Amino acid sequence: MLKTRVIPCLLLRDESLVKTVKFDKAAYIGDPINTVRIFNELEVDELLFLDITATNEKRTPNFKILAEIANECFMPLGYGGGLQSFEDAKKIFQIGFEKVAVNSNSFKHPEFITQLAEHFGNQAVVASIDVKKNLFGKYEVYSHSGKINTHKNPVQWAQELEKLGAGELLLTSIDREGSWMGYDVELVKKITSAVQIPVIANGGAGNLSHVRAVVKEANASAVALGSMVVFQKKGLGVLVNFPEAKELTASLS
Repeated sequence: MLKTRVIPCLLLRDESLVKTVKFDKAAYIGDPINTVRIFNELEVDELLFLDITATNEKRTPNFKILAEIANECFMPLGYGGGLQSFEDAKKIFQIGFEKVAVNSNSFKHPEFITQLAEHFGNQAVVASIDVKKNLFGKYEVYSHSGKINTHKNPVQWAQELEKLGAGELLLTSIDREGSWMGYDVELVKKITSAVQIPVIANGGAGNLSHVRAVVKEANASAVALGSMVVFQKKGLGVLVNFPEAKELTASLS
């Protein structure tokens, strides 16, 4: 098995899967249950589902569709989106998910991260950090699916989340997300150099050389793939896929 985890990151909107570009222009991908079945056959090690509208619509997660996903899925699952309370997270774990990803609620209630970590274990809590460059090229952290600029420094915020008890960070470059241009290696390196916990690089993967670069040059512990695993190629139609094990091994060795 690869030491570096390669995780399809799938975006939920209502009960459908979509794919965005820079957190905008959501394109329909398909039914999440059918997609899970394909990933089962492809023997993917882990899946991450993010509900991209739950927080902004001020609603709880769609537990119905999540239960259907968990019932169908053979691999470990993570979920993020709209988690406002301990009870929300507890339901996600009861459904069968192994990890929860927390983003927007951590700004209002940082103690939420600690509460989850103390009850479910650090390994079950992923703190999600969405980052965008401002006009002056400075990195800033955003919440609410990229809608609100918190004006936080991503390095300092990552360190704070680690202290609060997060066991892992999901680091997404809004500027690169859905672009096929490659990960923001500079950003990832800044974060991995500042924390001891694993960092999942997300946003921008277009080929396996991008995966190799962010692992080798920026020390990402894991990589999330979006467009690469739901489209044939850039500009082409939907095709749920996953790199073959020998390709991954070759690119990461």
